[in-house]
Amino acid sequence: MKGLRKGGLIIAAIGAVSLFIGAAWAHPPFCICKMANATTVRCEGGFADGRGVPGVKLDVVRYDESIVLETKFGPDSIVSFRRPEGEFYVLFDAGPGQSFDVDYKDIQ
Repeated sequence: MKGLRKGGLIIAAIGAVSLFIGAAWAHPPFCICKMANATTVRCEGGFADGRGVPGVKLDVVRYDESIVLETKFGPDSIVSFRRPEGEFYVLFDAGPGQSFDVDYKDIQ
């Protein structure tokens, strides 16, 4: 009987963890960066459920980890900046488990 109870608790715990993991990834963030013109990068961010990301942090970082620009998305969930020289990436940071980067090679 103890084995059944212990097994049931383990199954319940696994189910609860799966539920929370599923909820965390139910609405993943996105960040699309494109060249607005020859010198300006325009990034638009949001969540898959349609929510915007006003105030969410966005950094432009060189490959040597030096920060070129620290900024945040505006009320329209858009941020624009002058394209830096050389190799860089855009770091989108919407919080734990919801950050990723966009490499300069992917910005066209």
